[in-house]
Amino acid sequence: MDTENRIAVIGGGSWATALVKILCNNVDQVNWYMRNEVAVDHIKRYRHNPHYLQSVEFDLNKIQVSTDLVKMIESAKTVIIATPSAFLTKLFEDFPEGLMENKIVFSAVKGIVPEYNAIPARFIHKTFGTPYDNIGIICGPCHAEEVALERLSYLTVACQDEDISEEMADTLACRYIKTTTSDDLFGTELSAVLKNVYAIASGICAGLGYGDNFQAVLISNAIQEIENFIDEVSPIHRDVKSSAYLGDLLVTAYSKFSRNRTFGYMIGKGYSVKTAQLEMDMIAEGYYATKSVMAIKKKFDVEMPIVEAVNNIIYEKISPVIEMRILTDKLS
Repeated sequence: MDTENRIAVIGGGSWATALVKILCNNVDQVNWYMRNEVAVDHIKRYRHNPHYLQSVEFDLNKIQVSTDLVKMIESAKTVIIATPSAFLTKLFEDFPEGLMENKIVFSAVKGIVPEYNAIPARFIHKTFGTPYDNIGIICGPCHAEEVALERLSYLTVACQDEDISEEMADTLACRYIKTTTSDDLFGTELSAVLKNVYAIASGICAGLGYGDNFQAVLISNAIQEIENFIDEVSPIHRDVKSSAYLGDLLVTAYSKFSRNRTFGYMIGKGYSVKTAQLEMDMIAEGYYATKSVMAIKKKFDVEMPIVEAVNNIIYEKISPVIEMRILTDKLS
């Protein structure tokens, strides 16, 4: 079977749905894996995802949607994984050895694999043996909901192989999507993990009644923490003021579409962590990322008071009121 212009998208959530919509502009065939058989049948019959971004209508001549993970991957040249990081290990636990050989694999996960405290790029490398030069990341600043509305959005495509990042950037670019490329695979992916934690902090503060003045200080300190952290973990030159870092942080911390900000806002309003998770019925990646980031930051001895505050609130069950009051004296 010809795989030259086939891309497989793995995941059934809003970001996977948005990526399938974008890819249909420039790709002959999109193989779409979803584990939910009811959702697959619904898409085949009604041409839209019944659970996420329901306004998006798909051209079924360009999409093959299935619950058969192996089938969707084996006939594709490039694989984009857009499954929540908490489910990656289980998704691939019985995966056939060698199936990913010679594939180009992109992460659109934006989270950390909690079992290993590993970014998706490292998980892909260790699990499938994919060389780092064949691994990339697709990151923002971009919300799936605005892609569905075809509002102008920007994506960053990072890969150590410039040709691969350029090819994917061209594939994603369309009337409402502009793309840029980067060779900072680890920095962009770590930043994409961290921004979810800071979005939780932003939401908690909003829920507690802190205003825009404080939010500005919080997020300006957050980008400094991101810079310190990724410079320690992956020490190369990078400009964290660019869209892939600061831009992605801003949209995640401030947007009404941000799941992590919403999760934090509910905690600030008095919800317990469990109640907030149940009420949202969506994955807030920052919840899982916080514990992993704490483990990594201890290893590299990086000061990150905002991350520590979020960890104390959601894992140590310290009152958000008390913890954020303590944090205000640590920010500048």
